[in-house]
Amino acid sequence: MKFLLEVTMDEGALTEDPAGELQRILRYWGGNLKHYDMRPGDGSEIYDSAYREVGRWTVEDQAG
Repeated sequence: MKFLLEVTMDEGALTEDPAGELQRILRYWGGNLKHYDMRPGDGSEIYDSAYREVGRWTVEDQAG
């Protein structure tokens, strides 16, 4: 399996404080992952501190 986290950093709150926003995103999702089985197909949208969608995380099968 593969865990993927993709965040667009050239819009929203990430343009104003990239390090701070990424820290917040990683803290939030790190704590929230306990609510998922962490199996292929799991995932969710990622939002910045202004509640704008800026990315997504997913768990994927690592095919052959």
